[in-house]
Amino acid sequence: MQTTQIQNPIPLYDIIILGASGFTGKYVVKEALKFLNIPSSPLKTLALAGRSHEKLTKTLQWAAPPPSPDVSIIIADTTDPASLLSLCNQTKLLLNCVGPYRIHGEPVVAACASSGCDYLDITGESEFMEKMGAKYHEKAGETGSLIVSACGFDSIPAEMGVLFNTRQWVSPAVPNHLTAYVSLESDKRIVGNFATYESAVLAVANMDELQELRRSRPRKPTLAIPGPPPPEGPSIEYQEQIGLRAVRLPSADAIVVQRTLVTLMDNPRGLPGIKESPEHTEKREAYWSSVKPAHFGVKIASKSLLGIYRIIGVGIFIGLLSRISFGRWLLLKFPSFFSFGWFRKTGPSEEELRSASFKMWFVGYGFSDSSLASETNSKPDMQIITRVTGPEIGYVTTPISLIQCALIVLSQRKNLPKGGVYTPGIIFGPDLQERLQENRVSFDLVSKTTLRGPTAA
Repeated sequence: MQTTQIQNPIPLYDIIILGASGFTGKYVVKEALKFLNIPSSPLKTLALAGRSHEKLTKTLQWAAPPPSPDVSIIIADTTDPASLLSLCNQTKLLLNCVGPYRIHGEPVVAACASSGCDYLDITGESEFMEKMGAKYHEKAGETGSLIVSACGFDSIPAEMGVLFNTRQWVSPAVPNHLTAYVSLESDKRIVGNFATYESAVLAVANMDELQELRRSRPRKPTLAIPGPPPPEGPSIEYQEQIGLRAVRLPSADAIVVQRTLVTLMDNPRGLPGIKESPEHTEKREAYWSSVKPAHFGVKIASKSLLGIYRIIGVGIFIGLLSRISFGRWLLLKFPSFFSFGWFRKTGPSEEELRSASFKMWFVGYGFSDSSLASETNSKPDMQIITRVTGPEIGYVTTPISLIQCALIVLSQRKNLPKGGVYTPGIIFGPDLQERLQENRVSFDLVSKTTLRGPTAA
């Protein structure tokens, strides 16, 4: 183990993990070490970065049993632009695990965009992602910095799940609307990531800023989706096909998915790579030509009505208290109380992590023939249900997703766009599903059904 702060124009490391000693960061380190110096892995050199040498050292000791692997430790701080630029000059790819991103994220993106270093993070903060796209897309494109947010549970399972479902609609069939139902399961107690809870509180608190940002930006193109818009549906839905009750989840997933589909409108065969191989060009074009647009929404689901009421209760607390400073203080000071025990600052135990898992059901409605969508009073006559399943979302699935995205960047950089601010789906779509399936995240076709009457939303 060595310590370095020397700036070098030639990258010393394949990956630097910034915020490696944080709650999620240490699990990202643990996941990355599984692929360090493995013959089939492109990850040969790795460094951990953060403010405390002692904490980073303890993280490495926790993540890797003796003998310690050859991993460097670098001191850096998101409030010190020079230290961030030094990081960017030492690595091919920076993984940013320092949140909340609306507070700590922009200096890191700015350093990567100016230096040409590639960047991935695990945020689910819509305001941050949209702001970074508005401010740094052009600059990152010039310098060759590939900047991709939402590479964790927000929003990899949602994006890849939507792409997987829409590809099941084999021509002439077309989807119309698709809803994801997120079900969190555990034999023990479900304990969420505090950073996710904190981000939700801050997102509600700064909702006006997000709306103002959107008003200042050019209007997004309208997706060309066959058939009429889907019905609203009840506030509390019972989805009979999967046996779950559900309410709307105001996550970033739907926004990220829409950004991918809008990008696809202008690039119907995907985004070409810098020096793309003919084999990858063929694979990319075949993949994206099979993806179809659809209306998309996300709901959080529970088997019991009591579970739904608890979810609604947490939403009411956050919605009411986040708008005032004292209310935010209460929410962040006592997360366990206001979330009915679902979030706590200490995070889950190892036993709770092992027992937790998720199922994400994608229930899609559409038309068996695209010509039916244009008929007067047309209603979907076909349903396709798919499912994505995996381990605990915040500390297991998120590191898996981030590291698999990182390995794609390292191994296939010439097959990816030169630079810019993008969503994970449009960058990693053709390759990521297979990698996830090899690493505990599964994709399944559940059913294809012909409908004979009106459909639910």
